[in-house]
Amino acid sequence: MVWFDESRLDDETALAAGGLRLRTLAEAGARVRREVGGCADAIAEAVSRSIESRPRAVIAAGPDSRLLRAVLEPFCPVPFVAWPSPSLPGWAGSLDLVVVLAPEGGDPGTALAVAEAARRGCQLVVAAPPGSVVAEHATGRWTTLLPTSTGDQLATAVAMLSFLDQVHLGPTADPEAVADALDTVAIGCSPHRDISINPAKMLAISLADAAPLVWGGSVLAARAARRIAESIRRTSGRTALAGDAEHLLPVVEAARPRNVFADPVADGTGDRRPVLVMLDDGVDDAVVRDQRQRLEDAARSHDVRIEHVASEATGEVARYASLLLSGTYAAEYLRLGLVAD
Repeated sequence: MVWFDESRLDDETALAAGGLRLRTLAEAGARVRREVGGCADAIAEAVSRSIESRPRAVIAAGPDSRLLRAVLEPFCPVPFVAWPSPSLPGWAGSLDLVVVLAPEGGDPGTALAVAEAARRGCQLVVAAPPGSVVAEHATGRWTTLLPTSTGDQLATAVAMLSFLDQVHLGPTADPEAVADALDTVAIGCSPHRDISINPAKMLAISLADAAPLVWGGSVLAARAARRIAESIRRTSGRTALAGDAEHLLPVVEAARPRNVFADPVADGTGDRRPVLVMLDDGVDDAVVRDQRQRLEDAARSHDVRIEHVASEATGEVARYASLLLSGTYAAEYLRLGLVAD
């Protein structure tokens, strides 16, 4: 039988067992600074090539293009396409900018897309480790390689977004603001902070005997919700859902009345009721307000607990990074607290 022992979240021996994973999370801000600092000269070169003329369209190629889509679609002043397949749209050519994130640099499909972009004469900016398969294909007169080293998707994306910000094709993406936001979360969610003042540990306790439903209203908050749900599933092996309001409302409304006398671990699985985790990145348009209100009203009427995770960081990318890291910390503390008899 697996159960959650919250005392492990403040136990030095238990925390030491998860030290590597928690240290990796704590170093997220440092990885952003390392990547952007190492790419500074290459970013300046790419900006000098791009600043004089605006591309007809921006194409984000490769499997990691979805993160760029979440950031750029609401802001990009030219047509934007996320193209995760190992090729490019048939119309892509010399008038277009192709950007590629390849944190590991070993995906052959991404390498094919990079080679095709270079062959067609597209302006091409690739963030990948030097010497990797993708980097080897990033050659050509109009190609710039942003040399990365950490293998971190977010840090690699921030380096690319810094370039796109400087050529006025994306939102403000101040790398230092992103790194500071990550550092703030790492301090607040540190394993050395007691449960009573540690938001990630408290959220992990709330998730321990529940089925998490994670919601984010904006495009970026919704992406953070999906990533956090993935982390919870990976660390706990339990169901965790992320989706829009219309996807989560039926689950909330189907919640059975709470039995205050039930033993949540009596049968080895427990009656895991939903808990609604709402991510707030400060976007407050009419659609987001409506979805938030509908979810909160349904949760209250069906006695479903609501947990709020908010970020007050500066900039859309920094708030996304802050929400994602907060949820990932909670998922790791959930892993740490689960024990088997």
